[in-house]
Amino acid sequence: MNKSLALILSAILLATTTLGVLPVSGTGPTTTPARPKDKVVVDAATEELLKGAQRYLASRQNPNGSWTVQDDEHPLAMTAYTVMALLATGNLPNEGEYGKNVQRGVDFVLSCALSEGYLNSEKTTKGSKKSNMYDHGIATIMLGEVYGLTRDPKVKTTLEKSIKLIIGAQNEEGGWRYEPKPSGADISVTVLQVVALRAAKNAGIDVPQKTIDRAIAYVKSCYDKPSGAFTYQPRNNQPGLARTAAAIYSIQVCGIYDDPKITTAVDYLLKVLKDPKTRADTSWLTYGYFYAAPAMYMVGGESWETWYGLVNKTLKDKAKKIEGDKTMIYWEQLDGGHKELGTLYATAVYTHVLALPYHYVPLYQR
Repeated sequence: MNKSLALILSAILLATTTLGVLPVSGTGPTTTPARPKDKVVVDAATEELLKGAQRYLASRQNPNGSWTVQDDEHPLAMTAYTVMALLATGNLPNEGEYGKNVQRGVDFVLSCALSEGYLNSEKTTKGSKKSNMYDHGIATIMLGEVYGLTRDPKVKTTLEKSIKLIIGAQNEEGGWRYEPKPSGADISVTVLQVVALRAAKNAGIDVPQKTIDRAIAYVKSCYDKPSGAFTYQPRNNQPGLARTAAAIYSIQVCGIYDDPKITTAVDYLLKVLKDPKTRADTSWLTYGYFYAAPAMYMVGGESWETWYGLVNKTLKDKAKKIEGDKTMIYWEQLDGGHKELGTLYATAVYTHVLALPYHYVPLYQR
């Protein structure tokens, strides 16, 4: 079967069987509003960039199936980001031009699973590899997408344990932080756990509704009314692009599309994208793009068209070619600061962003 057809059929199956709105207590009707017809498409120039980016990402895979940044750091998170980029461009495990790369990446993530369900790359690599609940969250999201598309029993077993660990690590405020235990909380780590829970629930994994409700309550507690945006922690730190994008992303993934906080937050994101006023708003730009792309995609309509158009133009202008192999495309981080993760991270995230109009990612369908 053609790789694109297989992915589309899988997405339709998942959307029609498990992707109904996940109701949050007190949010009203549980029917999903119709998504406006999407006018955003992947044009020919963007498609060429995506082909080159996939080729570049495949070339950076390590012999053990992982992807890493400098000094071999963050193999778990970087592998998850890259697999998600390849899924978004139409590849499945062992199916599609880069299907073998996807499968090897999934296998690496599965090899990182500890007996209690914690996904931690320090088990499979030497030295300090900076693995924490951030890595666990993004890796669990990826496994949820893969299981939803493939029904691989090996993925299901690991995914169930991973989700159980997330549930047990939720703190009294409803959020999560860097350790796999109920200690502190911040919006960045919390959002990844929320989306992981939703991805797993979509795929048929049991997730208590109260866990989702408490998590969304925590995210909303980070709302900053004067700016209409979101902060890193409740009443702590200034609002920013990445934090706001993360909040919209998690709230919508849980089926809440009409909350007034989303409207003000979308306005904030577009304002910052058009005219960033502070270094703080752009210092985590790549990280923010990863959240903002699906957030704006789910908002749809003019907001999505405007956001994608601006980002698409920027990424076309900033794309680079490998010396000696002009068929490979990559990006350097566009961040105003915090550029230490480098080209692999940037290329994986920007590929994922540009590929969303293909509609291959079931998690983001309304």
